[in-house]
Amino acid sequence: MVQTEIGPVCFSDTEFAEYALKRALSKTPAPFSGVIFDMDGVIFDSEREVLHAWQEVAAKHQIPHIADVIIACLGTNFQATRKKFDDFYGADFPFDQYEDEMRAIFYRRYDENHGLPLKKGVKGLLVDLKSRNVPVALASSTREEVVRRELEDAKIIEYFDAIVCGDMVARSKPAPDIFLKAAETISIAPTDGFVIEDSYNGIRAAHAAALRPIMVPDLKGPDEEMKAKTEVILPDLDTVRTYFDAIDVKL
Repeated sequence: MVQTEIGPVCFSDTEFAEYALKRALSKTPAPFSGVIFDMDGVIFDSEREVLHAWQEVAAKHQIPHIADVIIACLGTNFQATRKKFDDFYGADFPFDQYEDEMRAIFYRRYDENHGLPLKKGVKGLLVDLKSRNVPVALASSTREEVVRRELEDAKIIEYFDAIVCGDMVARSKPAPDIFLKAAETISIAPTDGFVIEDSYNGIRAAHAAALRPIMVPDLKGPDEEMKAKTEVILPDLDTVRTYFDAIDVKL
């Protein structure tokens, strides 16, 4: 059920994508010069994998409300995640022990599945942007070593002109640092660049950087704050690709 100008309407996935795209293009988007991708939850279906691993740890140790805490941590780096756990569970929470257990579960599944599952439409969008000579950066709160390994395992690292990671900037999302650095690295003005994000913290960071946030929701849908801070909300990357195809590139 989607709230539209004529009231709530039930859409199929295809109908919703068409509706969202038509609504987005009705605003006559300005030309763009570059695109910055978040990684987890946008390129890879990794946030769901992390949540499932944490839920397994939580079941073993009887940790309450783990899904709420993980969703609040989406988009942040390790230090910010640790702080959120401390704030919620208390300073005596054995975060390091449980986080090690979570990682063991996560990487066991990673190895079993030969990497992370790509989100729908990733490869087509990256190929299309490359064919249009649009500069593309990745801005992930994850450590560089991990980011490069996951992109290489997925055989998509060559599509990124720049990679900026959480261990390269002083402040984590929702601070704008990582997106400002990514925009600078691919030589675009913030107002000429799109950011594709799924998390609330990522959208807040892109908005604070004066970039043009596109939200593609993953584990949590948009609220009124997200609607106010995004240029557009689209259901998947195939729809983002169609959206970009309708907009002029300013190179």
